[in-house]
Amino acid sequence: MNTSGSSVSVLRRLRGANNEGVLALILIGLVLAMSAANPAFFTLPTMFAIVRSSIVPLIFALGVLIVIISGGIDVSFAAIAVFAAYTTVRFSTSITDPGLIGAFALALLVGAGLGLVNGAVIARFKLPTLIVTLGTQGIFKGALLTYIGSRYIADLPGSMAAVSTTNVVEISVDGRDAYLHVMAVPALLLCLAVAWMLRRTMFGRGIYAIGGDQEAARRAGFRVVRIQVLMYVLVGMLAAVGGMAYQIMGRSSSPQELVGGELDIIAAVVLGGASIFGGRGSVLGTTLGVLVVQVIGNSLILAGVPSAWQRAAVGGLLIVGVGVQALAAKKSGRRVHTNVDDPAPEPEPEAEREREGARA
Repeated sequence: MNTSGSSVSVLRRLRGANNEGVLALILIGLVLAMSAANPAFFTLPTMFAIVRSSIVPLIFALGVLIVIISGGIDVSFAAIAVFAAYTTVRFSTSITDPGLIGAFALALLVGAGLGLVNGAVIARFKLPTLIVTLGTQGIFKGALLTYIGSRYIADLPGSMAAVSTTNVVEISVDGRDAYLHVMAVPALLLCLAVAWMLRRTMFGRGIYAIGGDQEAARRAGFRVVRIQVLMYVLVGMLAAVGGMAYQIMGRSSSPQELVGGELDIIAAVVLGGASIFGGRGSVLGTTLGVLVVQVIGNSLILAGVPSAWQRAAVGGLLIVGVGVQALAAKKSGRRVHTNVDDPAPEPEPEAEREREGARA
């Protein structure tokens, strides 16, 4: 019985296809290290606070994950989020309150429309995704401030205000209140839905195929343009949900928020194992990546580290994640193209004799 082979197989399964196991160990190590340094860290209120602060980044990260798997980079999701959410709040306060379901439906409609703009331009003209989304980010933000408004809204519509104070769990521990906001439920459901979509549907397989090789995906029968357009529509809708969740939990609405924090989301997705070269990534890895970034940020706050250095830490994580992927891709490419692991073939006797005769 080959016990060593079975052990290696078990370790590979525990590691996961996108190093989810390694990231889980890093997360556990961070929690244990911070708990040893500060016992107040490993408490239920702190854990719930980390989960609460992860809700909106996780929803955004799901959209970024989809784009990165397809081989692109999206930096306009925050602008779409604030555009959809602020437009919904302005409509609900100025005209009529459509209720919670109606408000989310309106935000989804706006997010889908803005995502359609990204998808149509990228798929139709085959332009770089980073350049397109960087441009539309400025366009969306400018249009929001010019045509929708720039006023800070302190009071949300009644339907949204009622949800803003609703918690799934409320516990008092040693005189401290620990509560988990109700918006954690839609975040969890979205994680399950996106994971199912990526793994079980032809649309999800098409996204992976496009990220692996767009021309090969086209030859395999995937409708690349259609998938790209629908993908950005979906990403716009996810951004809209994230924007609504942000304003509901913040109990206010402002068009000046969200834009500028894209680096944290992209870093979390890359750290979670999504390949910047496309074709690889998972919802589980992205979730762990978001939690790692949030735990590090919370740890630095407890340690009294200035916010500027917190941004530097996130930037460092992004460089490390991209660097590891680049080295792995380079190593894999060398093995594939040069076959360094295979011994050089022995020359055939007849061919060797012919070469010797030619030399003579």
